Amino acid sequence: MLSIRALGKRFPGPRVRTVLTGVDLELAAGDYVAIMGESGVGKSTLLNLIAGLDRADEGSIRVGDAELAALDDDALTVLRRERLGFVFQAFHVLPYLAVAANVALPLALIGVPSDERERRVAEMLAAVGLADRASSFPRELSGGELQRVAIARALVHRPMLVLADEPTGNLDPESAAAILALLRDQVKGRGAAGILVTHSLAAAHTADRTLQLTREGLRAHDGAS
Repeated sequence: MLSIRALGKRFPGPRVRTVLTGVDLELAAGDYVAIMGESGVGKSTLLNLIAGLDRADEGSIRVGDAELAALDDDALTVLRRERLGFVFQAFHVLPYLAVAANVALPLALIGVPSDERERRVAEMLAAVGLADRASSFPRELSGGELQRVAIARALVHRPMLVLADEPTGNLDPESAAAILALLRDQVKGRGAAGILVTHSLAAAHTADRTLQLTREGLRAHDGAS
């Protein structure tokens, strides 16, 4: 699903700033890992590189059979639409669309016919416990419900890789625990691979394994908060 080798990223300026160096990661179908690290160490930069939103300065990223360095911007856009799913802290649910329409967006972007879109949206909303909220608007939902919408939207097009960046940062502890369990179960149950970026050790413990991002690359987390 994902292969990263010797990845490095630098930001130019009066003094060149190296953010990532020597990052290696392999994920197969069903793998679900958490990545922790100090603020500024490059966690969000790593996700941006995996998503093809930024370009690496060295090393390689392969998503399925696609080597990202070999793709132009249009091809990267197609890859994001077809193979990746995203869950963010801020939900990014469109306020003027009902829940079902929000979830259907990834399917519309890749040209899935309307009847198939309706079937898959209904299936995903049932899976995340929102079958009775299809016609509701975001303003009518709680934070936990909004994040369930975001998870449904991230998975409805059956991506091979799901990237979650602090997905429970805006939720209370009880809602966060429910969302983390749902995210894990849905990613693994659908045969995708998943990366959870988090500052929370409790959140990280929901993953199969936890990695620490450092200036020297990824290593096994030592278990400390």
